[in-house]
Amino acid sequence: MAASQQRPTKRIESRCTPATDRATLAFQIVGYSKHKGMGTGECIQSAPASVGGYQWCIRYFPDGSKEEVKDYISVFIKLLCKGPKVRALYDFRLVNHDSGLSSSVYSRSESPQEFNSLDRTNTWGFSDFKKRSSLEQSPYLRDDRLIIECDLTVLQEPLIVAKTVEVQVPPSDLSGNFGQLLETAEGADVAFKVQGEVYHAHKIVLAARSPVFKAELYGPMRDKRRRNIPVQDMQPAVFKALLHFIYTDSLPPMDDLDGDDNKDMVKHLLVAADRYAMERMKIECEAILCKSLDVETVATTLALADQHHCSGLRDACAEFIVFSNRMDDVLASQAYAHLKRSCPAVVVDVLERATKSRKI
Repeated sequence: MAASQQRPTKRIESRCTPATDRATLAFQIVGYSKHKGMGTGECIQSAPASVGGYQWCIRYFPDGSKEEVKDYISVFIKLLCKGPKVRALYDFRLVNHDSGLSSSVYSRSESPQEFNSLDRTNTWGFSDFKKRSSLEQSPYLRDDRLIIECDLTVLQEPLIVAKTVEVQVPPSDLSGNFGQLLETAEGADVAFKVQGEVYHAHKIVLAARSPVFKAELYGPMRDKRRRNIPVQDMQPAVFKALLHFIYTDSLPPMDDLDGDDNKDMVKHLLVAADRYAMERMKIECEAILCKSLDVETVATTLALADQHHCSGLRDACAEFIVFSNRMDDVLASQAYAHLKRSCPAVVVDVLERATKSRKI
């Protein structure tokens, strides 16, 4: 056998099975003889029954559904609901009273029938279901009683479940965009001169972030003709870091600064934040300083916190002094001596905390 004619050795099987809902509808005709003579085209129907989420009933024509079958009984299954098309299989059966079993008479169990109330095809069945003369001589009719069954299978349309697709949202790049705007100075409309260094910026951004800049740049006392604004009592690096926070809402990296230089820079930034009413920047500087308190600088930091109304940093310094096992060293330092002269109220607060801690 040629290689091209050889079948693959690997077999992968899958199966598609339609979802269904099945039920047997039973319609008992009591007084068969009394219903004869109703007339061709006249029918009685069973109580409604729910199968597959739809309402159905059996329709029984004692004298046939039309003139051509007036010698037969006619039996149909009817969809009572209005709305979408429904596909179903059905098998009409008669119950043998002698055996108690039912036998199929007419069936549509191979290919489904479509029921549609919108185009009047909501009823399907068999007009020549059973000849009356044959029925009346059969075990299906006993004691003037006839039981018609319909095994009904409603085919459910496949449920299409939408797969949840997770869209990965990238992190915000707003700060990066604004940082680039500051760096390129594109569209800048104001400049600040700090100890010979010039920094370009955008008035609308500064005003949105700082009420002090808003008053300075858009307030009634502003100088409309001046484009270069001098900044006094601030180092260029500090003002540059302030602008960085205004545009990116974060402090710039200070990895190049070690130890005391780093702490001094944060203190300068705290002062700048307070000066321009940048409250979040101020609190962030407080948080950094709270984590770097030591015996040598805590008194100076406490004075700074008191001067710029940093309540969180102030409390942290006071607690550090009171509960430090080197409190005597702190009280003996020159920084503490300066604190007593410049901020006596702060010293009183520290002493009161110490007194209370000893009582506890």
